[in-house]
Amino acid sequence: MEKQEKDDSYSHILKYTSLFGGVQGLGILVGIVRNKLVALLLGPDGMGLVSLFNSTIKLVSDSTNFGLSMSAVKNLSEAYDTGDDEKVRHAVRLVRSWSLLTALLGMVVCIVFSPFFDKWTFTWGNHTLHFVLLSPVVGLMAITSGETAVLKGVRKLRPLALISLCCVFLALLCSVPIYYEFGQSGIVLSLVLFALMQCLTTIVFSFRLYAPSFSLSRTLLGEGFGMVRLGMAFVLAGILGSGAEFVVRSYLSTSGQLTAVGLYNAGYVMTMTYAGMVFSAMETDYFPRLSGIPTLGARLNQVVNHQMEVSLLLVSPLLVLFLVFLPILLPLLYSGHFLPILGMMKVVVLAMYFRALTLPVEYIALSRSDSHAYLLLEAVYDIAFVVLVILGYHYLSLWGTGLGLLLASGLNFVVVMAYSHWRYRFVASREVKLYALLQMPLGGLAFLGTYAFEGWLYWVVGLLLAAVSLVLSVWVLHSKSNLWQALKDRLLRRFRKSSNQNNE
Repeated sequence: MEKQEKDDSYSHILKYTSLFGGVQGLGILVGIVRNKLVALLLGPDGMGLVSLFNSTIKLVSDSTNFGLSMSAVKNLSEAYDTGDDEKVRHAVRLVRSWSLLTALLGMVVCIVFSPFFDKWTFTWGNHTLHFVLLSPVVGLMAITSGETAVLKGVRKLRPLALISLCCVFLALLCSVPIYYEFGQSGIVLSLVLFALMQCLTTIVFSFRLYAPSFSLSRTLLGEGFGMVRLGMAFVLAGILGSGAEFVVRSYLSTSGQLTAVGLYNAGYVMTMTYAGMVFSAMETDYFPRLSGIPTLGARLNQVVNHQMEVSLLLVSPLLVLFLVFLPILLPLLYSGHFLPILGMMKVVVLAMYFRALTLPVEYIALSRSDSHAYLLLEAVYDIAFVVLVILGYHYLSLWGTGLGLLLASGLNFVVVMAYSHWRYRFVASREVKLYALLQMPLGGLAFLGTYAFEGWLYWVVGLLLAAVSLVLSVWVLHSKSNLWQALKDRLLRRFRKSSNQNNE
């Protein structure tokens, strides 16, 4: 009981959110250089082309991988917890065999449907050959997902962090020289080369743990049908999510220009990526803890509410600072050509408040293995996302896409909270409501201040609001956790140990 309370404490949540967020942040710093160089080399048109290719690849991958990236982790974890090494090796062989099968299936689907992808995505030129040449990317992604699942299942988190950082540098090396030499003509080559390097980097770590072993025998593959059935809900959710992104980007490409796709994608990715630093610990730490709670009730409510509080308190000061410094960050990270998305990004930043509150609650359905509920909630959001973003662009151009994202996020928050209260008896705590009422208006005032003030007054008001948000978050987290005292104790122990060694 004591261990459970420790794992569910504010200190534990803050510690692991900071840890995984730090790894994510280091990757983002390297990614900033890549995004800047790619934006300068390709411009908005080239970025739009990359976005269309990537969204199509992701759609094919999500449609053919049978959800193994999630269900395989559960299968491997169960084998790993038994302590039977032979059972673990058998589970690894099963996952790898199905990954190879889905890789072949994904490549075939990409090749067969390449004429349709060209027709649905572009209104100019013939890009069928491009999609055929991109088919190996789908296959390599399937193999990489399987090997990543192996590392997650046997709890090798340090190699996973190293792989993530290596892939950031590889993306830089596989894109900038090629784009510099070939421009937009090198996009397909760059995507294939990066997928290959990512796959090789992952299998270097996983093959070191478990030697390569595959089997396409009917008996072995038959054992994996339970794993596949569990992952089908994730497949359908992935298809809906990727399909929604595909529809929006295709609409922007056909209704507007390729430049609009590149601008929209840059604004969307930049906002989601930097806010995602705070949310990166959800799948690694929070989801396993939530899954370990056997029944609905007070303890599940407590764990979810604690996660909501910490997520909101950590992300709020970052969002206010992000709003204030956007006029500097946008041309710095991309180029002056991307300034038309400044208004869109300001609105999307406000949507991150809803995401901080919604994401911990969405994991309840996953932790209960309630695939139907998970799929229903995803479908509601994806439909709202497509409709509202398209309407926003139709009436208000790029700024309207940001408004559409904000409205979709707000609607998703209401639906998820209402459904979780009805099905899982979840109730948001008074603390969550109080912190939301304090932090969200600060973000709203910062948003209005970016339009109302200029010059030195802009910076004074913006930084003052950021300082208030930061002080509030630090004060609450300090009062509710003993992390700071733990850090002091650790430093004191190291100092004493060092002093004793010197005396000896």
